[in-house]
Amino acid sequence: MDLELAGKTALITGASRGIGRAIADVLAAEGVSLHLASRTAADLETARDEIRRQHNVAIALHPGDLAKKAVQDALAEATEGIDILVNNAGAIPGGGLAEVDEQAWRTGWELKVFGTINLCRLVYPAMKARGGGVIVNVIGSGGEMTDPLYIAGTTGNAGLMAFTRALGGRSLDDRIRVVGVNPGPTDTDRIRTLLKKRAATQLGDESRHRELEANFPLGRPAHVREIADLVAFLASDRSGYTTGTIVTVDGGIVSRR
Repeated sequence: MDLELAGKTALITGASRGIGRAIADVLAAEGVSLHLASRTAADLETARDEIRRQHNVAIALHPGDLAKKAVQDALAEATEGIDILVNNAGAIPGGGLAEVDEQAWRTGWELKVFGTINLCRLVYPAMKARGGGVIVNVIGSGGEMTDPLYIAGTTGNAGLMAFTRALGGRSLDDRIRVVGVNPGPTDTDRIRTLLKKRAATQLGDESRHRELEANFPLGRPAHVREIADLVAFLASDRSGYTTGTIVTVDGGIVSRR
């Protein structure tokens, strides 16, 4: 299926690794010019070089800490005119109420929660002035699981889900679509680190982390490409009447619970 994305321009945050990098690969394959944002310049340069070896698209890099308002402002200014914004940056720390102190909670939210909200606030008016656009917020199924051992994350993700629905509910009046994607466990460095930690605690050996994957649907976490392909579809006109909603990709885990 031709997603009719060729010639468009996208900004992807958290783009150097994992889901963000996979989204960059898929959009580049569709002919989308890219602005890639992440904390580390070297990782962005590696991503750019690898993408360019396969796809002939323009790629601009924007290294910086998107938890900082000045960096957010500069990024929005440097990428004015984008058609697609993918908010993917940020990872909120795990742990229960007694384990996640106020500073860790605030630090996690500054990037994941307020970074997403602030970039939407900055980009939305420019999209409206240009006649429309698409914002895809990559959130996380923790917002649906209400896990007490991921209390900062489940609370932050639930807030972003509500934010996405609230903004997207009226945004089509401005020719802008705002949608969310909730990945469940996904095959990234983050999930491997988490599984190793759990294997060390539960099985006494972090090298046995693969055994824990048997608990996932199909005996595996999601592939990053399965998330990225959905983001590309939602960003395309093939999904032109979709806004103010969240799509969960977790193999049915939330529904099982």
